[in-house]
Amino acid sequence: MLAFPPVTGHQDETRAAYDGVVELYASMFANRLETQPFARNMIGTFAELVRGTGNPRAADVGCGPGHLTAMLHDLGLDAFGLDLSSAMVDHARRAHPALRFDEARMEALPIEDGALGGVLAHYSMIHTPPGELPALLAEQVRVLAPGGLLLVSFFGTDGPEPVRFDHKVAPAYSWPVDRFAQLLAGSGLDIVARLLHDPLSERGFLDAHLLARLP
Repeated sequence: MLAFPPVTGHQDETRAAYDGVVELYASMFANRLETQPFARNMIGTFAELVRGTGNPRAADVGCGPGHLTAMLHDLGLDAFGLDLSSAMVDHARRAHPALRFDEARMEALPIEDGALGGVLAHYSMIHTPPGELPALLAEQVRVLAPGGLLLVSFFGTDGPEPVRFDHKVAPAYSWPVDRFAQLLAGSGLDIVARLLHDPLSERGFLDAHLLARLP
C-alpha cells in the first residue's frame, strides 16, 4: 500500500488545464512520434501483440487530440479514444472524424468487463496522485480480456519514491520504474517488456514504457 495523503479535486484541475491548451497541445504533439523512435516502436509492438490476441479492440485512454488513436487505427486496431477533457475530445473528433472519441475518466471507464484486447496509456497516468494509482490500474485491468495488453508510458526517476513536479499543463508525478512495475504486477498483470531511455529532457527525467499482459 502506498503511503501518500489523498489528493482531492485533481481531476477537475487537470481537465480545466487541458481544456485551456487544446490547440497549442495538439500542434506540439501531433507529429511528436516522428522524432521519438523508441516510443513509436513500443506502440507498434503493442499493436502487433494486440492483433495477435484475436481481439483488436483497443482504448487510447487519455487520448488528448487523438493522434495516437489514429496511429493505432492505422496499425490495424479497432481503436477509440477516451479523455477527461471535453475540449480535447471535441478536437479529436474534428481531426479524426472517422474514429470514436468520448469523454471519460480513467478510473471509471465506460467499457464492459473483459472487452478489450489492449489499453494504451501514453503519459496519461502521470497526473494521478500515487495513492490513487492502484485503483486506476485495477480499472484498466477490468476492461481487458484474458491475454489483453496494457502499454503505460510515463516519466521515470532514479529515486526510491514517486516525485511530484510542475508539468507544463498540470501537476504530475515521475516514477521509479521498478516501483511502477510492482504496481502492475500487483494488479494482476505480467510484465512483457520494459524500455527506459533518455529523451534529453530539460526536466532530467527518463522516458519509461512498460508493456504488460493479463494472464
